[in-house]
Amino acid sequence: MIRAIAVTGLIIGLVALLVFGPRFLSSPVSDEVSRADLPRCDLLERDCQWEGEEGTWLVELEPLGEGDQGTEFQVTVNAPEAPDRFLAVLRGESMYMGEYPIPLKHQGGETWTARFTAPFCTTGSEMEWRIELQSAEEPVGGNPMKLTFWAR
Repeated sequence: MIRAIAVTGLIIGLVALLVFGPRFLSSPVSDEVSRADLPRCDLLERDCQWEGEEGTWLVELEPLGEGDQGTEFQVTVNAPEAPDRFLAVLRGESMYMGEYPIPLKHQGGETWTARFTAPFCTTGSEMEWRIELQSAEEPVGGNPMKLTFWAR
């Protein structure tokens, strides 16, 4: 009787490992580690451009000056495809401060824009941010680099 229970428990454990194991191997932590090796493109120094499966992607970031909440920025994305619910997701690069989805508005053709103010850290006046392009929750564009900028 005890052997039957032990064998049944072992079989259930192996099946659970086969079903749930791959989810743990492709966790967001492992995705962050793989992104750490990507080259950086500082959006305040230059425009960032790459070739995706659908064509050429171009991301530009322009500081618009001081607003009520800090420096305002305008991000412009030229995308060869029209994703549903196109977002520029702002994530802290120098320090994790959460995720801030910024909806991009279609301006016609391949151009999408958004205005935003980067949140600021209370422990310092400078913060490096990363922008990731997404359609809802899925990455788009096949970007081979980190799109970063410093908010001061």
